Amino acid sequence: MKELYDEWSGYLFALCLRYVPDRETAGDILQDSLVKIFSNAGSFSYKGPGSLKAWISRIAVNEALQYLRKKKGGEMIEYKDSLPDIVSEEPEEADIGKIPANVLQKMIEELPEGYRTIFNLFVFEEMSHKEIAAALGISESTSASQFHRARKLLARKIKEYGKGLD
Repeated sequence: MKELYDEWSGYLFALCLRYVPDRETAGDILQDSLVKIFSNAGSFSYKGPGSLKAWISRIAVNEALQYLRKKKGGEMIEYKDSLPDIVSEEPEEADIGKIPANVLQKMIEELPEGYRTIFNLFVFEEMSHKEIAAALGISESTSASQFHRARKLLARKIKEYGKGLD
């Protein structure tokens, strides 16, 4: 157990921070995740390289989503479908290669909670909008529109950051 903790706790903490940027809360979610991982270790079945990482990641993501549900009193996230588009035209592809990883992570952390959650599930967990919709209890179109808006907002932040580099 100590080896598993030593090897994976940093990764899992970073994963929790993707969904809940508050370090103290992310630490609590990590703790709950580790308890669940250790309690259910007997149910893990090795299916090749990467299966342990996938299994513990799924537990941590589910714990983060459960926290977000509890925080909202049973509602997953406040969605802002009635807001006008942030950018009226498609964002240009931003050159994220010039942006340090920690700055990009901070930009993602600053996205509104609903945008950030769906962005993380789609990009990092590689879930489809159908899977996201099922996990969050929303429609596929809501998932897709929240992701699209998150992408636009993030592209705008990246563009603004890039202006400061020139």
